[in-house]
Amino acid sequence: MMTKDHHGSPCWYELSTTPGNLRQTGAFYKKVFGWTFRDAGMEGFTYHLASIGGTMVAGAMEMPEDTPDMPPFWMLYFAVSDADTSVAEMVAAGAKLHRPVMPIPGTGRFALLADPTGAGFGILEPLPMEGPDQGGAFDQKKPGHGAWHELMSTDPGAAMAFYGKTLGWTPGQSMPMGEMGSYDLFQWHGRDVGGMMRKAPGMPGPVGSFWLPYFGVKRVAAAMKRITAGGGTVLQGPHEVPGGAYIAIARDPQGAQFALTGPK
Repeated sequence: MMTKDHHGSPCWYELSTTPGNLRQTGAFYKKVFGWTFRDAGMEGFTYHLASIGGTMVAGAMEMPEDTPDMPPFWMLYFAVSDADTSVAEMVAAGAKLHRPVMPIPGTGRFALLADPTGAGFGILEPLPMEGPDQGGAFDQKKPGHGAWHELMSTDPGAAMAFYGKTLGWTPGQSMPMGEMGSYDLFQWHGRDVGGMMRKAPGMPGPVGSFWLPYFGVKRVAAAMKRITAGGGTVLQGPHEVPGGAYIAIARDPQGAQFALTGPK
């Protein structure tokens, strides 16, 4: 059951892709991460659920009709103990509400917002779940799960203050990056779960501030080969990061950007 102890935790990853390409996109991510997709069975709405090892890790849908000019992208969701309270607090702290709190049958209640720097994200107040599909989309120890969360922001300081106030995140280590400023880790319950940096001109990705999900893999180099074999594009990497892990940034065949992390 969701409690205040879970408030602020990354909890879900959702892909919006181009109309007519949902199955092809699923086949790509199955090749890259080993995900198994199934239709969620929502009435009047096609939504595919990705699982690995019996645990749901991501969702995928076609781009909504009311956003015809928006390119494919990954949306990050953060768990909250009360969706209505969190929306009110976030709006008061400078967020913009894009989709008000709505129920998801059998799952919980969600809302979509943009932080004060313009980065879109979702919040989810989940229902208690039982069985093999309960929770666990974010797990830094298991390949195929969400492992890191990176915010490219026009104002990382303002973003850190916003998420600290509304989700309880605390600043972690700050690593200087020369002319690019610094890479600032953030923590949830004392654990490093992501980083923020100033978005440089010409940096790959959506216009303005945006969140980039990292998924764990057993071998980054091998996953990069699977990406290109599946029709995707590797944009950067592999690069070693502090702690000995390697990362790579990529785009799927429809253009949605995501990243990998794990041993080289």
